[in-house]
Amino acid sequence: MATATATAVRPFREVVGGKLVLNFHVGQTKAWESERRFVFLLGGTQLGKTCFGPHWLYREIQRCGPGDYIAATATYPLLKLKMLPEFLEVFENILHLGTWREGDKVFVFHDGATRVIFASATNPESVESATAKAAWLDEVGQTQFRREAWDAILRRLSLGQGRVLGTTTLYGSGWLKNEIFDRWMQGDKNIDVIQVDSIVNPAFPREEYERARASLPSWKFDLFYRGRFAKPAGMIYDSFDESICRIKRFALPVEWPRYVGHDFGTQNTAALWFAQDPGTGYIYAYREYWKGGCSTEDHIAKFKELSRGETILKRVGGSKSEDTWRDEYRKWGWPVAPPKISEVEVGIDRVYGIMKANRLFIFDDLVQSLDQVMSYSRELDERYQPTAKIEDKERFHLLDCARAILSDFQPAIARFNVKPIKLGKVY
Repeated sequence: MATATATAVRPFREVVGGKLVLNFHVGQTKAWESERRFVFLLGGTQLGKTCFGPHWLYREIQRCGPGDYIAATATYPLLKLKMLPEFLEVFENILHLGTWREGDKVFVFHDGATRVIFASATNPESVESATAKAAWLDEVGQTQFRREAWDAILRRLSLGQGRVLGTTTLYGSGWLKNEIFDRWMQGDKNIDVIQVDSIVNPAFPREEYERARASLPSWKFDLFYRGRFAKPAGMIYDSFDESICRIKRFALPVEWPRYVGHDFGTQNTAALWFAQDPGTGYIYAYREYWKGGCSTEDHIAKFKELSRGETILKRVGGSKSEDTWRDEYRKWGWPVAPPKISEVEVGIDRVYGIMKANRLFIFDDLVQSLDQVMSYSRELDERYQPTAKIEDKERFHLLDCARAILSDFQPAIARFNVKPIKLGKVY
């Protein structure tokens, strides 16, 4: 009696008649055929994203000619574990294009005129001196792949408007959703997003896919096996409804009172401006500031310049113990009050309540603030349950600004605790 045999799955790469043949699945084919500048392949685990990247990058090198190119991933450990082995398999072992220089993190072509510069998102300054023609970004959806790294890579590509391929499993939201996925959904013709389930890869077992569907929380299954955005457990400000409260900028009435939240520091000086509609009590975040490497005097001069003509009712910032910083700000003519609520969790609850009531609106060009709101999370335990610990707490400086000033608002009606009277304009 004959027995059924499973259909053989052809390997991703094979040599046929002395030629390299790539057997793309439908998701890889869509990414390959896309002619848009920014192409993002968002897929489930083991989809075949990282093995696809070197071939896309090599085609860009063939198209654009000698010069510098970028290959970046979230961290250097990931570079060594995933990205670099796949890259060297293609560029060094199969195509024999050049030599890998470990100390410099650069692959140099035999022509001496073409380089691929490797970088991690946690060390984006490694590409700051390059003028690149294209970039492949792997695991761009990881939380370690921060928006600052994305900005740094775009600067390196700006002269020639170089193309980008982003390949990743999803781990949350943040800038990748706000600045790539949402703009694609809104019809941005520079962006193409391809979302692909793990089982689109013919080598991925259907049984494993169904096991994950049955055993994992739905948000985790959507992120890790479907390439679909979902709000993960542990997201602190899951009460923020971006479909309602992320809005297009409009001209704020000059008579509306303004408030500023501050976070002190030498390398991460941050400020966030809010305006309030006196009629409705709605609060609008309309300006963000996050900068290092300047003196306090320079920061204050910039604050005054940005706030020219605005009626600032109150500035709040820092912890209860940071009086030295507040004294320094006062010295340069920018008095800042200590927060009324010093406990972090109580302040978070106050901001959460304002968001829950849909009383806080954020202009959609405040990309850093939105990134932080969408990625502010608690660490999860082994059962995917949130712990009390905030993940990477030290990097959410703009949210610290928001918590400082919004703690003075009543969450039920989002009214400030002082009468909206003019205290004089800041010049």
